[in-house]
This record gives sequence, C-alpha cells and structure tokens, in this order.
Amino acid sequence: MAEVRITELHKRYGAFHAVKGIDLHISDGEFTVLVGPSGCGKSTLLRTIAGLEQASDGTIEIGGEVVNDMRPRDRDVAMVFQDYALYPHMTVANNIGFGLKARKMPKPEIDRRVSEAARMLGITPLLERLPRQLSGGQRQRVAIGRAIVRNPRIFLFDEPLSNLDAQLRDEMRGEIKRLHQAISTTMIYVTHDQIEAMTLADRIVLMRDGLIEQQGAPLDLFERPASTFVAGFLGSPRMSFLPGVLALSGEIPAIRLGEMLLPLPRSRTLSGASEGMPVLLGLRPEHLTRARDGAPAQGSLRYNATIDLLQPTGSRSFATFRLAGAPVMAELQAHDVSRPGEELPIDVNMNRASIFDALTERAI
Repeated sequence: MAEVRITELHKRYGAFHAVKGIDLHISDGEFTVLVGPSGCGKSTLLRTIAGLEQASDGTIEIGGEVVNDMRPRDRDVAMVFQDYALYPHMTVANNIGFGLKARKMPKPEIDRRVSEAARMLGITPLLERLPRQLSGGQRQRVAIGRAIVRNPRIFLFDEPLSNLDAQLRDEMRGEIKRLHQAISTTMIYVTHDQIEAMTLADRIVLMRDGLIEQQGAPLDLFERPASTFVAGFLGSPRMSFLPGVLALSGEIPAIRLGEMLLPLPRSRTLSGASEGMPVLLGLRPEHLTRARDGAPAQGSLRYNATIDLLQPTGSRSFATFRLAGAPVMAELQAHDVSRPGEELPIDVNMNRASIFDALTERAI
C-alpha cells in the first residue's frame, strides 16, 4: 500500500489544457473517487497517475517516490478498465494470471494467487471458462481479479461499471466496497455517476474543467456544498435553487423570495453577507416533508402547497410544487399524496438549506 501525492499537476494536449495545476493528497489505504461531468479531466488525471499519459508539469509521488519518469509497469499500480480488456482465447484462470506469468513468477505461486482472487470475487466455478461464456458482471470480476493478483500498491479504476445494467452496477458496487474493506489497499476510482461516488468513497474529489471544485467526505460535500455546481451535481433528484435577496435589517435575518419572507435560524452565520444581496436558496427534496400534527420543528416553516407533479418510486414519492413561484421538489412518504392537484401542508427545513451568492454561485 502507499499514499499518493500530486503537486501542481498539469496535462496539456497542444492548446487544450485538460488538467490545470491540481494538488491532491491521497492517504495510504484510502478509497478516493474522482467524479465529475464528461470532459472535466478525471480520466486524464487517473491515466497520468498510471503513467499512460505523461504529465506536462508537476509531480506525482507514490509511496514517497516521484514516478513521473517511470514506465507504467514500474509504478506498481494495477488498473481496471471500462471495457474489461480480457484475452478472448484465454480461460478466466489464464486471464487472471497472465501478468504474473509475464513476470516469470513460479506456477505454484500463480495458481495460489489466482485461486485466492477467484475465491474473494466468487468466480471459482468460472476459472475454466472463456470470456465469451461470461456475463458482463462476471467479466468485470475477472478484470478486477487480474488486478488483485498483482498485490499492487494502488488500484486504479476507470469507470469500470459504466457498461453494466443498473442491477449489475448495484451488485458490483457492493463487491468493490467489500474488496476494499478486505484488502485495505489505496484505491482511486473514476466515475461520472454521483451515486457510485457517494456509496464507494472515503473521500470524493469533484472536478470541473480540469480543476478540483471541492473535495472531502461524501456527506460533507452533500450537506455543505461549496458551490451551486457541487450542490447540483450531487444528489438525486437534484437540489432546487430559488432566487431571492437577503433581508438582514429586521429582528430575524431572512431570505425574501418575491413576496414571501423565509426567516433563517438564528444560529446561521452568513460569511460576506449584506442587506439586499442577491442569493440562491438551495433546497433538497429531503428538506421539504409533509407537515404532521403540532407546530413545525424549530427552524422549519410551514407552507400549504398545491402539488403540480407526482413521481412515485415505491416507498417514497417526489412531489413538485411552487414556492414563491419557483418549482421545488419534496420527498414524501408513498401515501402522503395520491394525485396532482392536491393541497398539502409542507414543512421547509431551513436549518439544512444551502445559501449561495447569486453572482459567484459560491456558498455563503
């Protein structure tokens, strides 16, 4: 195992600047997920760590050793690709052990490692099959097994689940999570899927246009997004943004949304805020719930909403309505509302709401 330290890393392709001076420290044994929209630079960063791309500037250290000039095979990393990259004419066992054979490892040791990796991944009965006889999920397990047997210092995953259907993605996420818990090796995982990022990561690194927009524990980014980009990217359904202005001159600070005044909790601190400042109020569906008997909880506001759109998902329903003329979505229990057009009392939890400067789109 090893830590990874990236300092002022740049990657250019001619005039195109793909990675723009990234600084990143990944601790020994940490599961870090690089996430972001297509073209944000996350796969380029991963491939540069692997040595498949040459850094234009900056340094990459693995285990305290600068590896910029090392060949990929000498960096002691193992990479799992999106397309499996299995040899079609080889059995599963031979695919898993191929890299060890190329390094002239003794056959008994190869057999032992292949057997152990197959046991961990639940593919022992498949060892004599060819790749064409496997499902997509089974092929991905073989690709992961080929990485495991090398006992690398670091595992690199480049969108390994994007070719699988939804059910298989769920299963494989669990397998990869269990694998990390079992071997505790440093893992760096690239995805554009925010659900994968939230469920797998010890730490999320959210990228945008070749830069790190925000990094931290998944719940930190989810509950305390640094910008509207982070807030809108993480969470499904996504956060709603309502334009308003700060009203700070009264007894209780508030946000004015049109003719509606939404008081803020007294404990809320607003860095750099001023009277009349244009803001965006960020509300996630779970911040809006059906009001129950009694007064609303401290820091919550009650609002009578007329439901415009209802999206049942089983145990929950997502109901869209208008708050001060802007569409917002509430997360309700399945039987809270039965059809659009119903009026429903909604509690808005202002303790958990996010507030952003409307001009910079940064949190305040």
